[in-house]
Amino acid sequence: MKLYLGNLPFAASDDDIKEAFSAYGTIEDLFIPLDRETNRPRGFAFITLADDDLARKAIEEMDGADLMGRNLRVNEAEERRPQQNRGGGGGGGGGYGGDRRGGGGGRDRRGGGGRDRRGGGRDNEGGW
Repeated sequence: MKLYLGNLPFAASDDDIKEAFSAYGTIEDLFIPLDRETNRPRGFAFITLADDDLARKAIEEMDGADLMGRNLRVNEAEERRPQQNRGGGGGGGGGYGGDRRGGGGGRDRRGGGGRDRRGGGRDNEGGW
C-alpha cells in the first residue's frame, strides 16, 4: 500500500524516514519529491509498504507522530488524477494563428507591398 507522508521536516533523509517506518514491514519504495528550482525536498513523500495491514497500522500510529520536531500527516495515497491541458499534443499559448506580424501591406516597413525606404513601391515618390 502506498502512503502519503505530509509535514515532513525538510532535513529528513531517506534513512530517517525508512527508520521511522521500518517497524511496519518491508519498504518497497520511497519517493521524496524535490523542488524543480531549488532541488530541495518539498516537505512530503510517498512510501510503499509491502503489507497492507501493516500499512494501515502505520497510518493509525504514525499520523500525528513526531519526526524531528514536526507532527507527520500520514494517510493512504490517492491515485494521481490525469492532468488536463498539460503538454502532449496541443499547444497552450497565444491565440494568434501563424506569424504574429500579420501580412504587412500598406506602409509597413516589414514588407508586403506599398512604399518602402528604397523607393521600390508602385510610384517612386520616395516617402513612406
